[in-house]
Amino acid sequence: MNAPKPQAPKKEDPRAPKGMRDLMGDEYYLLQGFFEKAQEVAIYYGFQPIETPMLEHTDIFARGIGEGTDIVDKEMYSLRTKGGDHLTMRPEHTGGTMRAYIEHGMQNMPQPVMLYHYGPVFRHDNPQKGRYRQFWQFDLDALGSEKSIIDALMIKTGMTILEEAGAKDLFVDINSIGDKDCRGHYVKELTNYYKKHIDDLPTVDRERLKTNPLRILDSKEAKTIEINEGAPDAVSYLCTACKKHFKEVLECLESAGICYKINKNLVRGLSYYTRTVFEIMQTAEDGSVMTIAGGGRYDALAKVLGSKKDVPAVGISFGVDRVIIQPWYKKLTPRIIKKPKLYFIQLGMEAKLKSLNVIEILRKAHIPIAQSLSKDSLSQQLAVAESLELPYTIIFGQREALEDAVLLRDMKNRSQITVPIAKLADRLKEVL
Repeated sequence: MNAPKPQAPKKEDPRAPKGMRDLMGDEYYLLQGFFEKAQEVAIYYGFQPIETPMLEHTDIFARGIGEGTDIVDKEMYSLRTKGGDHLTMRPEHTGGTMRAYIEHGMQNMPQPVMLYHYGPVFRHDNPQKGRYRQFWQFDLDALGSEKSIIDALMIKTGMTILEEAGAKDLFVDINSIGDKDCRGHYVKELTNYYKKHIDDLPTVDRERLKTNPLRILDSKEAKTIEINEGAPDAVSYLCTACKKHFKEVLECLESAGICYKINKNLVRGLSYYTRTVFEIMQTAEDGSVMTIAGGGRYDALAKVLGSKKDVPAVGISFGVDRVIIQPWYKKLTPRIIKKPKLYFIQLGMEAKLKSLNVIEILRKAHIPIAQSLSKDSLSQQLAVAESLELPYTIIFGQREALEDAVLLRDMKNRSQITVPIAKLADRLKEVL
């Protein structure tokens, strides 16, 4: 008896990596629609576009975002090139934007330099609804001004973008965590407070106490959230300059009619933040509150990245994947997308050869079509035309190709007329 032949290992079906997905159809257009609306608002407020590489030197993020943060400690996708460079797929846009500002001498331009940026970012996080490992962000940044009005401008622009996308009942959670002159004293008091509760802190927050005590304020651990209720607040430890700055920001928000709430535990969790930190929140119909966007000042980031001088800066970031799944989202679609208004049918080789010329005439006339140039059967093509429920169909057969004309069929009453190709665009504009 012969032994059975060993079976070849079964190949797995090809799939996208965990937490990443293909963008197709409506989801693609919804994302692009939000980006288009956000760009439009940003341009009206004075922002200009920038696109930075998806890969940056790892230090840009490790030093900028800071050790003790989940992003740096757990979530970055990093690699080493054949040339020995340590690179990281961007987990956020801010580091790359500041690097570009320094590298290209933007400090010599009129200040502040106001930029918008959108595209995919990458974090090895636990995938959830609306949260992916490759996800899309839209960012606004203003670099080169420490004025409080710029903080308010950033918040106002962000609120406007979300409202234009359909969001209602928005408000701002806001705090100030001070600067290099006053934050040290606050961190010391905060550390002493947590040491008094060290036995009750979860392990993860005990580790944060050693590396970045401010991160404990951002903890999601239930016990820590309870402890944070009694933690000292940063505003009480602000120096005179930071108090003045924060007061002016709040006055600007009040003047703009923006509802805000001071949240003493808001720190935003990244090491580069200074002074103003904020989140744009929404109250849902069931009373729950959700963060839709967030940002703050990062006046100290430039020196961390190697600049000889501080560069005052403030930014905001939107998680677009979460925006487009909200029930209030207006289902924005890009203006460049033109829905087909008629179906183009061709029959025979002579017609097929001239079909591209006819389609180009329609394109120049801004008349979008659907077509199946790869099909030969009239019944097949008519079936597709019927399924698309378009009002008109163009039939371009052998006879029509010889006569430089087409048949224009009304799909509702099945009537059709012959139209010379030279007059086709004008005729279609009349009926469409």
